[in-house]
Amino acid sequence: MMNNGLLVVLSGPSGSGKDTVLKGVLEKLNGDAFLSVSMTTRAMRQGEREGVDYFFVSVEQFQKCIEDDLMLEFAKYGSNYYGTPIGPVKDVLNSGKIVFLNIEVQGGANIRRLMPEAVQIFIAPPSMEELERRLRKRGTEDEDCICERLSIAREEMKRSDDYDFVVVNDVLEDAVQDVLSIVQKSRNQ
Repeated sequence: MMNNGLLVVLSGPSGSGKDTVLKGVLEKLNGDAFLSVSMTTRAMRQGEREGVDYFFVSVEQFQKCIEDDLMLEFAKYGSNYYGTPIGPVKDVLNSGKIVFLNIEVQGGANIRRLMPEAVQIFIAPPSMEELERRLRKRGTEDEDCICERLSIAREEMKRSDDYDFVVVNDVLEDAVQDVLSIVQKSRNQ
């Protein structure tokens, strides 16, 4: 499916800074890369935009996409579904560009099984204490949700060895440079 493009999976715990690192990487790649927009059943957060940050759908709509084989991968994270619609990814890969998937570790495992040639990068926080500080600083979740995310993060951290590369996001610019280096080396192989 990849033809001349490069598929890059970025995973890591909620609060690890995946979105921020990815934003920096995409800016530096200057139009040579595409961020796949995931689909989710979770509620839209303040500042998010439909079709830009996520495709926000009902559980029924999500399940219909699964039944119709329209998802490259999908996973349940907490009480919500997340997944990657296959059509846009296929189109960009066929055009020879880089496609980034910003997905949960469950989705990463699915991609690893379906497309082992994909480059897999795990974005890790410098520590669990820092991760908790970042989640609380967001101010977007209640205490129960933060506790659930921290519990999930502990399990996700155990799966970082499944990835081709682990990038610790302590200093943002260093993490961006590390990801860029990995992508450039992978593309030149």
